[in-house]
Amino acid sequence: MPSLVVTVAVRPGDVVTKGQKLLSLEAMKMETTVYAERDGKLAEVLVTPGTPVEAQELLARYADA
Repeated sequence: MPSLVVTVAVRPGDVVTKGQKLLSLEAMKMETTVYAERDGKLAEVLVTPGTPVEAQELLARYADA
């Protein structure tokens, strides 16, 4: 389902832990939080607040992936 990025809680270079909030998405007036799937360092954050996204779109990339 198409969504809109509402908040981004991380930046490139941030070290995140599994379960840490990365960003929030809104679709049909419902908000969903995206959490880190594992520990690691972020190489890229590919979205900003207001960015429209589609299902399975890449939102961030780990440095070691």
